[in-house]
Amino acid sequence: MIKNLMRGLVPLALVLSPLAAPVPAASASAGVQLFPDALAELTEATEDPDGYQESAFPHWDQGLDTADGCDTRAEVLLAEAVEAPATGAGCALTDGRWTSYYDGQAVTDPALLRVDHLVPLAEAWASGASGWTAARRAKYANDQGAAATLTAVTARSLRAKAGQDPAAWVPDGNAAYCRYVGEWVGTKLRWGLSVDKDEMEALKLFADGPCEETVVLRSTAPR
Repeated sequence: MIKNLMRGLVPLALVLSPLAAPVPAASASAGVQLFPDALAELTEATEDPDGYQESAFPHWDQGLDTADGCDTRAEVLLAEAVEAPATGAGCALTDGRWTSYYDGQAVTDPALLRVDHLVPLAEAWASGASGWTAARRAKYANDQGAAATLTAVTARSLRAKAGQDPAAWVPDGNAAYCRYVGEWVGTKLRWGLSVDKDEMEALKLFADGPCEETVVLRSTAPR
């Protein structure tokens, strides 16, 4: 599985993504780390998927602005729009334009987008969230406190991801995988989630090669 992951890394390593630029040493302060350093802070542990149900992570809630009539999903779409959509009654969104970074596709119909939990709910459960309170799981499922936790992507790319971790899936065919693995690690650190052995080995392949200068933005999740 990890061997399959290496296909295409060499040519794509020559393409710098927005998050793969070198960071001056003076900038590597609290809240900002290079990918290999952030990866080293993760705890490796065996995953336990037993008992997972999507209903254990209530979503979508009323969002950051409870008076705007938009739930978390709609607020993410509004925040990530390249061109703002029109907002109608009940926060119905029409028109607008987005770019799905998983596959680089431009989208002008919000109905074709899905808001993905970058670290999927089942993955979060198996990596430590099973021991959280229901209230904390709801905060995770609706987290807009870090831009990476939730992202608007095409339904097609979300089906391809199929809830898999980076040992089995990363964005393909463009330079987005460095951004993706950096945000994956940042999200796991934000929420104190572990990684399993295969996941860690896959992430190390990126850290030791094409993504070693990717920036990880560090933050702490709400309690």
